[in-house]
Amino acid sequence: MNVGQAIIDGTKEIFSTMLMLELEVMDVIEGRGGDIPANITSMIGLGKDIRGMLAVHCPADVAMDITGTFLGMDVEEIDEDVKDAIGEIANMVAGSLKISFADDGKDIELAIPTTIIGKSFKTSGISGAHRVVVQFKMNNSLFMIELKYIVSKSE
Repeated sequence: MNVGQAIIDGTKEIFSTMLMLELEVMDVIEGRGGDIPANITSMIGLGKDIRGMLAVHCPADVAMDITGTFLGMDVEEIDEDVKDAIGEIANMVAGSLKISFADDGKDIELAIPTTIIGKSFKTSGISGAHRVVVQFKMNNSLFMIELKYIVSKSE
């Protein structure tokens, strides 16, 4: 399975059907990377056959645009609605990946989203994990979907 393509397909479908927005894929990065330029990140832990985490990293303007589109109103600050909306995007993308991995014979359990608000940070945690980051363009701003994972040894 091409994990980067699964992220692209799932994310584009979610934005197309839920937000009526078309996304442009800017880049797919595999392996180590630098700082994550985001103001808000929602992460979901993955367990069972695929262990790791999926994260949605957004600058404030993208997070507020997504939330405003979800709610049908202007959003002017990162508040609880924004945290919930980005968490729901992470949940839907993780759910889409769960289906893609199931088609590949892998079972994934998903945790509850955790949201971080800040400026620039790095994540760590799983030694030897695969890392795939897909950059998307929405309304002339970039956001990223990141997946860090390992396949359980029980294959």
